Amino acid sequence: MSEHAHHEHDHDHDHDHAEVDEPENVEAEARRQLALAQIRQWGDPALRMQAHEIEEIDDDVRRLAERMFGLMEDAQGVGLAATQVGVLRRLFVFVDGDDGPRAVVNPRVVERADETEPDEEGCLSLQGVRVPVERSTRIVVEGTDLEGKPVRLELEGYTARVVQHELDHLDGVLIIDRTDDERRREALRILRPRVVLR
Repeated sequence: MSEHAHHEHDHDHDHDHAEVDEPENVEAEARRQLALAQIRQWGDPALRMQAHEIEEIDDDVRRLAERMFGLMEDAQGVGLAATQVGVLRRLFVFVDGDDGPRAVVNPRVVERADETEPDEEGCLSLQGVRVPVERSTRIVVEGTDLEGKPVRLELEGYTARVVQHELDHLDGVLIIDRTDDERRREALRILRPRVVLR
């Protein structure tokens, strides 16, 4: 999930050009573009596939999580699922408020509040798209950490939204599947490559 997904408007057009020329901003943007190039984008079949349970948490799984932490940070995101890097395994990483980045292996929702609310979401795999998505305001997720120890996360608000977004990815579900028809059509116009007239 992209970092500014919950803001009503992205003020891309408001950037001060002098600010963009600062070396650290140029470097951060270069890192972001490099990370996005390694994250599967709309149209990639991996984004529509279901991830498989992880039977053993070994060094391969831990290396995958470390790579995902790095990509999420460089891409300026707040969550990333393994399917978004083309790996069909049930693992996602996310930023847990002040606690920093966390990984959850074989996550499952064990409790979900009936109360829902809509908010705009973006996605690192759907560049340029922001759509309203209705999500439960509170969820409880269980799984294991990278050491194989059980974890139970009681989440609400924005963090609950981020985790639901990543759980959807593990089932091949995207934000455009969870929005209204009009916003889905708008999103697809952005995502579909333009027809080149010969």
